[in-house]
Amino acid sequence: MSKRHTMKARRALTAVAITTGLVLTVAGCGGGDDGGDKENTGKESSAPANDKDGDKGKESEEPVEDEVLAEVKGGDNITLTINTAVRDDGGFLTVTGKVKNGSGKFWNPAQWRGDEKELVANAASMAGANVVDKAGKKRYLILRDTDGRCLCTKFTGGFQNDAEKTFYAQFPAPPESATKVDFQVSDMPPATIEISESE
Repeated sequence: MSKRHTMKARRALTAVAITTGLVLTVAGCGGGDDGGDKENTGKESSAPANDKDGDKGKESEEPVEDEVLAEVKGGDNITLTINTAVRDDGGFLTVTGKVKNGSGKFWNPAQWRGDEKELVANAASMAGANVVDKAGKKRYLILRDTDGRCLCTKFTGGFQNDAEKTFYAQFPAPPESATKVDFQVSDMPPATIEISESE
């Protein structure tokens, strides 16, 4: 009798142990998978964000340098740099760049306004600039509104020593056959620039 009871007890204990083991294994696997999925999901969703942020940081740290189409120097060590010359669909040519005063003293580009009576009110500006299409043998003067104000930058306050200012100047666009023109203002040497088309 005692052997029979012992065998039954052992079988019952074995069954309970196996059942408990299976339950714990399933629960453990299930919990581990859920937790693992959550952890993996968290890692997967945050990792690309960090990578993107890292890429953005790298892009913002890299300096963007302006392309230089031409650079000329005048007698007073004035540097004129041209960065863009874009012909748009509206029939305009827009030239942009920088002017730097390296004269060692204050400089006012009063003579850059040009000699035309209509442009007298455009003192210290790019109003006297023009572009020349040598191949087409034509010169284009700066555009102006009905009041004689040029479509260009006015250098209010002049230039302190070593000061650099950006400028723009707008002209009627030469024909598409003209890919290069000479830009000139006042006593500065002409700067040959290549025209690009607007996108």
